[in-house]
Amino acid sequence: MSKLLKKSPLPATGQTVRGDPKVIFGWAMYDWANSAYITTVAVAILPLYFATVVVPPQGFIIGDTIYAAETLWGFMVSAAALVIFLLAPGLGAIADFCSAKKRFLFSFCYLGVVSSIFLSFCGKGNVWPTIILFVISQIGFVGANVFYDAFLPQIAESGQEDWISSKGFAYGYAGGAIQFCTALILLACHDFFRLSQPEAARIGMLSAALWWGGFALITARYLKEPQSVRKLPGKDKNIPNNFAYLVFGVSRVWQTLRQVSGLRNTALFLASFLIYNEGIQTVILMATIYGKQELHLSATALMITLLLVQVVAVPGSLFFAWISGKTGTKKAIMLSLLVWCGVVVYAYFIHTATEYFILGAIAGLVLGGSQAMSRSLYSSMIPMNSAAEFFGFYSVVNKFSAVWGPFIFAMIRHWSGSSRNAILSLIFFFILGILLLTMVDEKRGRETALE
Repeated sequence: MSKLLKKSPLPATGQTVRGDPKVIFGWAMYDWANSAYITTVAVAILPLYFATVVVPPQGFIIGDTIYAAETLWGFMVSAAALVIFLLAPGLGAIADFCSAKKRFLFSFCYLGVVSSIFLSFCGKGNVWPTIILFVISQIGFVGANVFYDAFLPQIAESGQEDWISSKGFAYGYAGGAIQFCTALILLACHDFFRLSQPEAARIGMLSAALWWGGFALITARYLKEPQSVRKLPGKDKNIPNNFAYLVFGVSRVWQTLRQVSGLRNTALFLASFLIYNEGIQTVILMATIYGKQELHLSATALMITLLLVQVVAVPGSLFFAWISGKTGTKKAIMLSLLVWCGVVVYAYFIHTATEYFILGAIAGLVLGGSQAMSRSLYSSMIPMNSAAEFFGFYSVVNKFSAVWGPFIFAMIRHWSGSSRNAILSLIFFFILGILLLTMVDEKRGRETALE
Protein backbone atom coordinates (compact mmCIF):
# COMPACT_ATOMS: atom_id res chain seq x y z
CA MET A 1 0.00 0.00 0.00
CA SER A 2 2.86 2.42 0.77
CA LYS A 3 4.21 1.98 -2.81
CA LEU A 4 0.75 2.58 -4.18
CA LEU A 5 0.43 5.81 -2.19
CA LYS A 6 3.78 7.04 -3.47
CA LYS A 7 2.53 6.63 -7.01
CA SER A 8 -0.58 8.67 -6.15
CA PRO A 9 0.50 11.70 -4.11
CA LEU A 10 -2.17 13.94 -2.73
CA PRO A 11 -3.19 16.78 -5.02
CA ALA A 12 -1.76 20.18 -4.41
CA THR A 13 -4.49 22.59 -3.40
CA GLY A 14 -5.04 26.27 -2.98
CA GLN A 15 -3.18 27.89 -5.93
CA THR A 16 -6.34 29.31 -7.49
CA VAL A 17 -8.18 30.53 -4.41
CA ARG A 18 -5.61 31.82 -1.91
CA GLY A 19 -6.31 35.43 -0.98
CA ASP A 20 -9.55 35.64 -3.00
CA PRO A 21 -11.85 38.02 -1.02
CA LYS A 22 -15.04 36.27 -2.15
CA VAL A 23 -13.73 32.87 -1.13
CA ILE A 24 -12.60 34.19 2.25
CA PHE A 25 -16.01 35.82 2.75
CA GLY A 26 -17.77 32.58 1.86
CA TRP A 27 -15.55 30.67 4.27
CA ALA A 28 -16.12 33.12 7.14
CA MET A 29 -19.88 33.05 6.56
CA TYR A 30 -20.00 29.40 7.55
CA ASP A 31 -18.81 30.44 11.01
CA TRP A 32 -21.60 33.04 10.98
CA ALA A 33 -24.06 30.24 10.13
CA ASN A 34 -23.07 27.43 12.47
CA SER A 35 -22.38 29.63 15.50
CA ALA A 36 -26.13 30.04 15.90
CA TYR A 37 -26.38 26.34 16.71
CA ILE A 38 -23.47 26.12 19.13
CA THR A 39 -24.46 29.35 20.90
CA THR A 40 -28.24 29.10 21.07
CA VAL A 41 -28.72 25.33 21.18
CA ALA A 42 -25.63 23.61 22.56
CA VAL A 43 -24.41 26.28 25.01
CA ALA A 44 -27.43 28.41 25.96
CA ILE A 45 -30.95 27.06 25.63
CA LEU A 46 -30.66 23.26 25.45
CA PRO A 47 -28.61 22.78 28.67
CA LEU A 48 -31.13 24.90 30.56
CA TYR A 49 -34.11 23.25 28.87
CA PHE A 50 -32.62 19.80 29.43
CA ALA A 51 -32.08 20.44 33.15
CA THR A 52 -35.42 22.09 33.91
CA VAL A 53 -37.89 20.47 31.46
CA VAL A 54 -36.59 17.25 29.92
CA VAL A 55 -34.91 15.62 32.95
CA PRO A 56 -37.13 15.09 36.03
CA PRO A 57 -36.16 17.11 39.15
CA GLN A 58 -35.07 13.94 40.96
CA GLY A 59 -32.76 12.97 38.09
CA PHE A 60 -32.90 10.22 35.45
CA ILE A 61 -32.44 6.53 36.21
CA ILE A 62 -30.13 4.47 33.99
CA GLY A 63 -29.78 0.95 35.26
CA ASP A 64 -29.77 1.20 39.04
CA THR A 65 -28.16 4.66 39.21
CA ILE A 66 -29.80 8.09 39.33
CA TYR A 67 -27.94 10.73 37.31
CA ALA A 68 -28.32 14.50 37.69
CA ALA A 69 -28.85 16.62 34.57
CA GLU A 70 -25.30 18.06 34.79
CA THR A 71 -23.82 14.56 34.83
CA LEU A 72 -25.90 13.40 31.87
CA TRP A 73 -24.98 16.52 29.92
CA GLY A 74 -21.28 15.88 30.43
CA PHE A 75 -21.67 12.30 29.21
CA MET A 76 -23.66 13.43 26.14
CA VAL A 77 -20.96 15.88 25.07
CA SER A 78 -18.28 13.23 25.60
CA ALA A 79 -20.13 10.63 23.53
CA ALA A 80 -20.46 12.94 20.52
CA ALA A 81 -16.78 13.88 20.74
CA LEU A 82 -15.77 10.23 20.89
CA VAL A 83 -17.56 9.43 17.61
CA ILE A 84 -15.77 12.31 15.84
CA PHE A 85 -12.50 11.14 17.38
CA LEU A 86 -12.96 7.82 15.57
CA LEU A 87 -14.19 9.23 12.23
CA ALA A 88 -12.27 12.44 11.57
CA PRO A 89 -8.78 11.26 10.52
CA GLY A 90 -10.05 8.81 7.91
CA LEU A 91 -12.56 11.31 6.52
CA GLY A 92 -9.86 13.97 6.28
CA ALA A 93 -7.54 11.62 4.41
CA ILE A 94 -10.24 10.70 1.89
CA ALA A 95 -11.25 14.35 1.41
CA ASP A 96 -7.66 15.37 0.67
CA PHE A 97 -7.33 12.68 -2.00
CA CYS A 98 -10.55 13.34 -3.89
CA SER A 99 -10.82 17.13 -3.30
CA ALA A 100 -14.06 16.56 -1.41
CA LYS A 101 -13.68 18.86 1.60
CA LYS A 102 -16.63 20.97 0.53
CA ARG A 103 -18.81 17.93 -0.11
CA PHE A 104 -18.02 16.47 3.31
CA LEU A 105 -18.50 19.85 4.98
CA PHE A 106 -22.07 20.16 3.75
CA SER A 107 -22.93 16.51 4.35
CA PHE A 108 -22.08 16.90 8.02
CA CYS A 109 -23.59 20.40 8.12
CA TYR A 110 -27.06 19.25 7.07
CA LEU A 111 -26.87 16.12 9.21
CA GLY A 112 -26.52 18.55 12.12
CA VAL A 113 -29.21 20.91 10.83
CA VAL A 114 -31.84 18.19 10.37
CA SER A 115 -31.15 16.52 13.73
CA SER A 116 -31.25 19.85 15.56
CA ILE A 117 -34.60 20.63 13.91
CA PHE A 118 -36.00 17.38 15.31
CA LEU A 119 -34.33 18.18 18.65
CA SER A 120 -36.48 21.29 18.97
CA PHE A 121 -39.59 19.06 19.16
CA CYS A 122 -38.43 17.11 22.24
CA GLY A 123 -40.47 17.82 25.36
CA LYS A 124 -40.86 16.88 29.01
CA GLY A 125 -39.59 13.41 29.81
CA ASN A 126 -38.09 12.81 26.33
CA VAL A 127 -34.67 12.12 27.83
CA TRP A 128 -33.44 9.43 25.44
CA PRO A 129 -34.65 11.17 22.23
CA THR A 130 -32.97 14.38 23.42
CA ILE A 131 -29.73 12.56 24.19
CA ILE A 132 -29.66 10.76 20.82
CA LEU A 133 -30.58 13.80 18.70
CA PHE A 134 -28.14 16.05 20.52
CA VAL A 135 -25.30 13.58 19.98
CA ILE A 136 -26.13 13.38 16.26
CA SER A 137 -26.37 17.17 15.90
CA GLN A 138 -23.01 17.55 17.67
CA ILE A 139 -21.49 15.00 15.30
CA GLY A 140 -22.82 17.06 12.38
CA PHE A 141 -21.52 20.33 13.83
CA VAL A 142 -18.06 19.04 14.73
CA GLY A 143 -17.70 16.85 11.65
CA ALA A 144 -18.38 19.81 9.34
CA ASN A 145 -15.78 21.86 11.21
CA VAL A 146 -13.08 19.29 10.34
CA PHE A 147 -13.42 20.28 6.69
CA TYR A 148 -14.21 23.94 7.35
CA ASP A 149 -10.95 24.34 9.28
CA ALA A 150 -9.04 22.47 6.57
CA PHE A 151 -9.81 25.26 4.08
CA LEU A 152 -7.79 27.80 6.11
CA PRO A 153 -4.29 27.04 4.72
CA GLN A 154 -5.85 26.72 1.26
CA ILE A 155 -7.49 30.16 1.20
CA ALA A 156 -5.01 32.22 3.31
CA GLU A 157 -1.97 33.95 1.85
CA SER A 158 1.26 33.15 3.69
CA GLY A 159 1.43 35.26 6.86
CA GLN A 160 -2.30 36.00 6.85
CA GLU A 161 -3.43 32.88 8.74
CA ASP A 162 -3.84 34.68 12.08
CA TRP A 163 -5.96 37.47 10.62
CA ILE A 164 -8.22 35.26 8.48
CA SER A 165 -8.67 32.73 11.30
CA SER A 166 -9.63 35.57 13.64
CA LYS A 167 -11.96 36.99 10.98
CA GLY A 168 -13.77 33.66 10.82
CA PHE A 169 -14.24 33.58 14.59
CA ALA A 170 -15.34 37.23 14.61
CA TYR A 171 -18.00 36.48 11.97
CA GLY A 172 -19.07 33.50 14.06
CA TYR A 173 -19.44 35.40 17.29
CA ALA A 174 -21.29 38.22 15.52
CA GLY A 175 -23.71 35.84 13.78
CA GLY A 176 -24.17 33.79 16.92
CA ALA A 177 -24.86 36.92 18.96
CA ILE A 178 -27.46 38.28 16.54
CA GLN A 179 -29.38 35.02 16.30
CA PHE A 180 -29.10 34.39 20.02
CA CYS A 181 -30.38 37.89 20.73
CA THR A 182 -33.59 37.12 18.81
CA ALA A 183 -33.98 33.86 20.76
CA LEU A 184 -33.36 35.72 24.03
CA ILE A 185 -36.07 38.30 23.19
CA LEU A 186 -38.47 35.45 22.46
CA LEU A 187 -37.68 33.80 25.81
CA ALA A 188 -37.84 37.02 27.81
CA CYS A 189 -41.15 38.11 26.21
CA HIS A 190 -42.80 34.72 25.89
CA ASP A 191 -45.94 35.95 27.65
CA PHE A 192 -46.30 38.75 25.10
CA PHE A 193 -46.16 36.18 22.29
CA ARG A 194 -48.62 33.97 24.22
CA LEU A 195 -46.10 31.19 24.58
CA SER A 196 -44.99 29.19 27.58
CA GLN A 197 -41.28 29.37 28.39
CA PRO A 198 -40.67 25.78 27.16
CA GLU A 199 -42.46 26.59 23.89
CA ALA A 200 -40.33 29.71 23.46
CA ALA A 201 -37.20 27.65 24.12
CA ARG A 202 -38.13 25.11 21.47
CA ILE A 203 -38.87 27.83 18.89
CA GLY A 204 -35.55 29.48 19.75
CA MET A 205 -33.70 26.22 19.07
CA LEU A 206 -35.62 25.69 15.83
CA SER A 207 -34.73 29.18 14.61
CA ALA A 208 -31.04 28.49 15.31
CA ALA A 209 -31.16 25.31 13.21
CA LEU A 210 -32.81 27.16 10.32
CA TRP A 211 -30.27 30.00 10.62
CA TRP A 212 -27.44 27.44 10.38
CA GLY A 213 -28.87 25.70 7.33
CA GLY A 214 -29.93 28.93 5.60
CA PHE A 215 -26.73 30.98 5.88
CA ALA A 216 -24.62 27.91 5.03
CA LEU A 217 -25.98 28.31 1.51
CA ILE A 218 -23.87 31.49 1.17
CA THR A 219 -20.79 29.40 1.88
CA ALA A 220 -21.97 26.85 -0.69
CA ARG A 221 -22.14 29.67 -3.23
CA TYR A 222 -18.77 31.38 -2.65
CA LEU A 223 -16.38 28.84 -1.14
CA LYS A 224 -14.29 27.28 -3.91
CA GLU A 225 -12.16 24.14 -3.87
CA PRO A 226 -9.77 23.17 -6.69
CA GLN A 227 -10.81 19.83 -8.15
CA SER A 228 -8.50 16.96 -8.97
CA VAL A 229 -9.67 13.95 -10.95
CA ARG A 230 -7.54 11.07 -9.74
CA LYS A 231 -7.60 7.32 -9.98
CA LEU A 232 -8.66 5.73 -6.73
CA PRO A 233 -5.97 3.51 -5.14
CA GLY A 234 -7.01 -0.12 -5.24
CA LYS A 235 -9.06 0.06 -8.44
CA ASP A 236 -6.33 -1.81 -10.34
CA LYS A 237 -7.04 -4.74 -8.04
CA ASN A 238 -10.80 -4.58 -8.60
CA ILE A 239 -11.44 -3.53 -5.01
CA PRO A 240 -15.03 -2.23 -4.53
CA ASN A 241 -15.19 1.58 -4.59
CA ASN A 242 -16.36 2.11 -1.00
CA PHE A 243 -13.87 -0.38 0.38
CA ALA A 244 -11.05 1.22 -1.63
CA TYR A 245 -11.84 4.58 -0.04
CA LEU A 246 -11.87 2.95 3.39
CA VAL A 247 -8.51 1.23 2.81
CA PHE A 248 -7.04 4.46 1.49
CA GLY A 249 -8.35 6.47 4.45
CA VAL A 250 -6.88 4.05 7.00
CA SER A 251 -3.56 3.97 5.16
CA ARG A 252 -3.33 7.75 5.03
CA VAL A 253 -4.16 7.98 8.73
CA TRP A 254 -1.21 5.73 9.51
CA GLN A 255 1.03 7.72 7.16
CA THR A 256 -0.08 10.99 8.77
CA LEU A 257 0.72 9.63 12.22
CA ARG A 258 4.24 8.99 10.98
CA GLN A 259 4.40 12.49 9.49
CA VAL A 260 3.22 14.13 12.71
CA SER A 261 5.83 12.25 14.70
CA GLY A 262 8.44 13.67 12.32
CA LEU A 263 7.18 17.24 12.81
CA ARG A 264 8.40 17.72 16.37
CA ASN A 265 6.99 21.18 16.99
CA THR A 266 3.64 20.36 15.40
CA ALA A 267 3.39 17.27 17.62
CA LEU A 268 4.31 19.30 20.71
CA PHE A 269 1.69 21.90 19.88
CA LEU A 270 -0.96 19.20 19.44
CA ALA A 271 -0.05 17.74 22.83
CA SER A 272 -0.32 21.18 24.43
CA PHE A 273 -3.58 21.92 22.63
CA LEU A 274 -5.02 18.58 23.71
CA ILE A 275 -4.41 19.51 27.34
CA TYR A 276 -5.43 23.17 27.52
CA ASN A 277 -8.42 22.71 25.24
CA GLU A 278 -9.81 20.25 27.80
CA GLY A 279 -10.39 23.27 30.01
CA ILE A 280 -11.71 25.59 27.30
CA GLN A 281 -14.21 23.10 25.87
CA THR A 282 -15.48 22.15 29.31
CA VAL A 283 -16.04 25.77 30.34
CA ILE A 284 -17.92 26.44 27.09
CA LEU A 285 -20.15 23.39 27.29
CA MET A 286 -20.82 23.34 31.04
CA ALA A 287 -21.13 27.08 31.79
CA THR A 288 -24.91 27.36 31.47
CA ILE A 289 -25.75 24.24 33.43
CA TYR A 290 -23.22 25.30 36.09
CA GLY A 291 -24.95 28.65 36.46
CA LYS A 292 -28.38 27.05 36.67
CA GLN A 293 -27.75 24.05 38.92
CA GLU A 294 -24.89 25.27 41.14
CA LEU A 295 -25.52 29.04 41.33
CA HIS A 296 -29.33 28.82 40.91
CA LEU A 297 -29.40 31.77 38.55
CA SER A 298 -32.48 32.76 36.59
CA ALA A 299 -32.81 31.96 32.90
CA THR A 300 -32.66 35.68 32.12
CA ALA A 301 -29.35 36.15 33.94
CA LEU A 302 -27.84 33.16 32.16
CA MET A 303 -29.01 34.23 28.72
CA ILE A 304 -27.85 37.84 29.12
CA THR A 305 -24.42 36.65 30.27
CA LEU A 306 -24.07 34.36 27.27
CA LEU A 307 -25.08 37.20 24.96
CA LEU A 308 -22.36 39.32 26.57
CA VAL A 309 -19.82 36.55 25.90
CA GLN A 310 -20.72 36.61 22.20
CA VAL A 311 -20.51 40.40 21.95
CA VAL A 312 -17.16 40.65 23.77
CA ALA A 313 -15.69 37.72 21.83
CA VAL A 314 -15.90 39.65 18.52
CA PRO A 315 -13.38 42.38 19.44
CA GLY A 316 -11.57 39.81 21.60
CA SER A 317 -10.76 37.68 18.53
CA LEU A 318 -9.41 40.68 16.62
CA PHE A 319 -7.57 42.00 19.70
CA PHE A 320 -5.61 38.77 20.05
CA ALA A 321 -4.81 38.83 16.32
CA TRP A 322 -3.25 42.25 16.98
CA ILE A 323 -1.35 40.89 20.01
CA SER A 324 -0.01 38.00 17.94
CA GLY A 325 1.30 40.49 15.41
CA LYS A 326 3.26 42.19 18.18
CA THR A 327 4.44 39.22 20.23
CA GLY A 328 3.99 36.11 18.05
CA THR A 329 1.15 33.63 17.96
CA LYS A 330 2.52 31.34 20.68
CA LYS A 331 2.88 34.13 23.24
CA ALA A 332 -0.62 35.38 22.45
CA ILE A 333 -2.00 31.89 23.18
CA MET A 334 -0.04 31.67 26.44
CA LEU A 335 -1.44 35.04 27.56
CA SER A 336 -4.99 33.84 26.89
CA LEU A 337 -4.36 30.66 28.91
CA LEU A 338 -3.18 32.67 31.92
CA VAL A 339 -6.48 34.55 31.79
CA TRP A 340 -8.35 31.22 31.56
CA CYS A 341 -6.63 30.16 34.81
CA GLY A 342 -8.10 33.24 36.44
CA VAL A 343 -11.54 32.47 34.98
CA VAL A 344 -11.85 29.03 36.60
CA VAL A 345 -10.50 30.22 39.97
CA TYR A 346 -12.98 33.10 39.96
CA ALA A 347 -15.81 30.72 38.93
CA TYR A 348 -15.15 28.60 42.01
CA PHE A 349 -15.87 31.52 44.37
CA ILE A 350 -18.79 33.31 42.70
CA HIS A 351 -22.38 33.22 43.99
CA THR A 352 -24.33 36.08 42.41
CA ALA A 353 -25.65 36.99 38.98
CA THR A 354 -23.39 40.07 38.89
CA GLU A 355 -20.30 37.94 39.50
CA TYR A 356 -21.41 35.50 36.81
CA PHE A 357 -21.86 38.46 34.45
CA ILE A 358 -18.28 39.63 35.13
CA LEU A 359 -17.05 36.08 34.59
CA GLY A 360 -18.76 35.99 31.20
CA ALA A 361 -17.13 39.25 30.12
CA ILE A 362 -13.64 37.98 30.97
CA ALA A 363 -14.23 34.60 29.33
CA GLY A 364 -15.58 36.26 26.19
CA LEU A 365 -12.45 38.39 25.86
CA VAL A 366 -10.14 35.36 25.65
CA LEU A 367 -12.51 32.78 24.13
CA GLY A 368 -12.22 33.83 20.50
CA GLY A 369 -8.55 34.74 20.81
CA SER A 370 -7.43 31.41 22.24
CA GLN A 371 -9.39 29.45 19.63
CA ALA A 372 -8.40 31.56 16.61
CA MET A 373 -4.71 31.71 17.52
CA SER A 374 -4.57 27.96 18.15
CA ARG A 375 -6.08 27.20 14.75
CA SER A 376 -3.84 29.64 12.88
CA LEU A 377 -0.63 28.46 14.61
CA TYR A 378 -1.43 24.86 13.70
CA SER A 379 -2.32 25.74 10.10
CA SER A 380 1.10 27.36 9.66
CA MET A 381 2.94 24.22 10.82
CA ILE A 382 1.37 21.55 8.56
CA PRO A 383 1.99 20.49 4.93
CA MET A 384 -0.49 22.34 2.74
CA ASN A 385 -1.17 19.40 0.40
CA SER A 386 -2.44 17.34 3.36
CA ALA A 387 -4.53 20.08 4.96
CA ALA A 388 -7.80 18.17 5.46
CA GLU A 389 -5.96 15.12 6.72
CA PHE A 390 -3.95 17.15 9.24
CA PHE A 391 -7.03 19.12 10.26
CA GLY A 392 -8.77 15.80 10.74
CA PHE A 393 -6.14 15.17 13.38
CA TYR A 394 -6.59 18.70 14.73
CA SER A 395 -10.30 18.06 15.08
CA VAL A 396 -9.52 14.71 16.72
CA VAL A 397 -7.35 16.48 19.29
CA ASN A 398 -9.88 19.30 19.63
CA LYS A 399 -12.84 17.02 20.21
CA PHE A 400 -10.94 14.32 22.07
CA SER A 401 -10.31 17.01 24.66
CA ALA A 402 -14.07 17.49 24.71
CA VAL A 403 -14.32 13.80 25.63
CA TRP A 404 -12.29 13.93 28.84
CA GLY A 405 -12.97 17.47 30.06
CA PRO A 406 -16.76 17.18 30.38
CA PHE A 407 -16.42 13.53 31.46
CA ILE A 408 -14.08 14.43 34.32
CA PHE A 409 -16.34 17.36 35.22
CA ALA A 410 -19.34 15.00 35.30
CA MET A 411 -17.57 12.41 37.44
CA ILE A 412 -16.27 14.95 39.99
CA ARG A 413 -19.77 16.44 40.17
CA HIS A 414 -21.26 12.97 40.66
CA TRP A 415 -18.77 11.93 43.36
CA SER A 416 -18.52 15.21 45.29
CA GLY A 417 -22.09 16.47 44.82
CA SER A 418 -20.78 19.93 43.84
CA SER A 419 -19.85 21.47 40.49
CA ARG A 420 -17.51 23.94 42.21
CA ASN A 421 -14.87 21.27 42.76
CA ALA A 422 -15.27 20.21 39.13
CA ILE A 423 -14.80 23.74 37.75
CA LEU A 424 -11.72 24.38 39.89
CA SER A 425 -10.04 21.18 38.70
CA LEU A 426 -9.85 22.66 35.17
CA ILE A 427 -6.91 24.88 36.16
CA PHE A 428 -4.69 21.79 35.90
CA PHE A 429 -5.35 21.59 32.14
CA PHE A 430 -4.43 25.24 31.55
CA ILE A 431 -1.19 25.13 33.56
CA LEU A 432 0.03 21.91 31.96
CA GLY A 433 -0.92 23.24 28.52
CA ILE A 434 1.18 26.37 29.09
CA LEU A 435 4.18 24.28 30.16
CA LEU A 436 4.02 22.17 27.01
CA LEU A 437 3.50 25.22 24.81
CA THR A 438 6.76 26.77 26.05
CA MET A 439 8.56 23.85 24.38
CA VAL A 440 7.17 24.67 20.90
CA ASP A 441 9.56 26.45 18.50
CA GLU A 442 7.09 28.44 16.42
CA LYS A 443 9.57 29.52 13.75
CA ARG A 444 11.17 26.12 13.29
CA GLY A 445 7.75 24.45 13.10
CA ARG A 446 6.77 26.63 10.13
CA GLU A 447 10.07 26.00 8.36
CA THR A 448 9.81 22.22 8.81
CA ALA A 449 6.30 22.13 7.32
CA LEU A 450 7.65 23.65 4.09
CA GLU A 451 10.55 21.20 3.73
